[in-house]
Amino acid sequence: MKKYRVLWFASVFLAAACASGPQVNRISADTVTDLSGYWNNTDVEIVCASLIQSCLSSRRVIGIADSLGRLPVFLVGNFSNETGEHLGPAIISETMESAIFNSEKAEFVAGGGIREQLRAERQDQQGNASEETARALGMEVGADFLLTGSIKGIVDRSGNIMTRTYYVSARLTNIETGVVLWMDQNSEIKKEIRTPRVRL
Repeated sequence: MKKYRVLWFASVFLAAACASGPQVNRISADTVTDLSGYWNNTDVEIVCASLIQSCLSSRRVIGIADSLGRLPVFLVGNFSNETGEHLGPAIISETMESAIFNSEKAEFVAGGGIREQLRAERQDQQGNASEETARALGMEVGADFLLTGSIKGIVDRSGNIMTRTYYVSARLTNIETGVVLWMDQNSEIKKEIRTPRVRL
């Protein structure tokens, strides 16, 4: 009888725990949250702002931009993830695009899936839109430079203390000549994670 009573209490406790669900609190978007010690949105913003600032203030980039007589046009390519974590490198590319746009020192053209959608839409308009409103083919603005990069991580551990450091590298390449005009690395993101010692 006692055994059944214990099982009944256990089942009631589990049912109550499952029914309660997670507790969710809204927080400000600019709040720095570091729950796990892994890469997060604050890290993305810090790194992208730093690298774009470094790129656009480079003497080589400024010099070639001056020779163009207009704002240089960037194409943001892939940032490969070499950390072993699920980082979503597309977020880095998109944040880089925002940083370029907001700098007002350069422009960028759509790449990847967006470019393919635009091309498909222009092609569709040739037979389905009026002659006055159909967008012309072959009028895309060509990019001057391609921005690419990678994310690497190093983990160091001793006992219950672990450090996780992220290295984000970026380079700007002249699309016409293949010459690398600028490269830099950001290693500002370094985190120490302490886990409680298990007491036996």
